Amino acid sequence: MTGPLKLSGQPELVRPTLVISWTMDASRLGTRVADYLNRKLGGQSFGEIEPHEFFTLEGVAIEDNLIQFPESRFYACPKHNLVIFQSTPPAYDWFRFLNLILDVAEHQYQAREMYIVGGMVSLGAHTAPRELMGTFNSPQLKEELSGYDFMGSWDYETPPGQRPTLNSFLLWAAQRRNIPAVTLWVPIPFYLVAVDDPRAQQRVLEFLDQRLSLHLDFSDLDDQIKRQNKRLAEARHRFPEIDESIKRLESNLTLTAEESQKLVRDIEKLLTEEKN
Repeated sequence: MTGPLKLSGQPELVRPTLVISWTMDASRLGTRVADYLNRKLGGQSFGEIEPHEFFTLEGVAIEDNLIQFPESRFYACPKHNLVIFQSTPPAYDWFRFLNLILDVAEHQYQAREMYIVGGMVSLGAHTAPRELMGTFNSPQLKEELSGYDFMGSWDYETPPGQRPTLNSFLLWAAQRRNIPAVTLWVPIPFYLVAVDDPRAQQRVLEFLDQRLSLHLDFSDLDDQIKRQNKRLAEARHRFPEIDESIKRLESNLTLTAEESQKLVRDIEKLLTEEKN
């Protein structure tokens, strides 16, 4: 196959569901969800979009002292009729990049539907339930998923003069190909954005588990959630300033910019130290 789309095989799938995740969203939610699905369901890579036409290679990200080159890979889980696409968001030529994904979805597999996973920043406290929100490109899919405990109705329009988001482009491009699609959003407390939020991960995974009949065992995520809640409770007990800030958020009160930044620094430091 010529061009930047390189497929090394064609797993046996029948009108599969496609799950798409991007790096660099809040708490890396999409990446965490995709990694979890691949690990639990035995996802195997079968293709990629080569980076040189869509990403700047003049500088690369460094995470945990390791260089992170942009990657865009397709994984197949034939037993569950699922394709997972994990990628760094493209820097250039969004339309062409997204249509390469949709070429695989439409021409290779005639995908039944598509789910795009994303995290968004919330000003609430971590003690509040994680809500699942959806942005749809299909009224039929929206109606079909009405019984899945989505958080009310949510309408969004790109502000005047601003470029639509990558996910908005993808929903629009999928609609043009008659592929029903939804972006799944979970609001994540702002002071957990730079660290893991296993409760947000579980909220998305529970939906996918129910919708796609994956029969996932969440005992490992349950343990992660318990450990994080315990660390946060201990932090509140040890540091009255942290406790006071979180109490205000629980009461729907706002923090100043300085107070918010301090809470982010303190929580990130405590959770990172505990993790190491």
